[in-house]
Amino acid sequence: MSRSLVVLLVVVVVLVGGMFLLAGRAHEKPLTHVEKVVTLANLQG
Repeated sequence: MSRSLVVLLVVVVVLVGGMFLLAGRAHEKPLTHVEKVVTLANLQG
């Protein structure tokens, strides 16, 4: 194989590996529902 083909293959493997690494790290945090008590004194005024 030519040298440029080997370099191209190495670059492709590194890019694909990096995409899988980043995809594995991306986890969405679940939404947490927070309820706060609102007094009527805060609403009047």
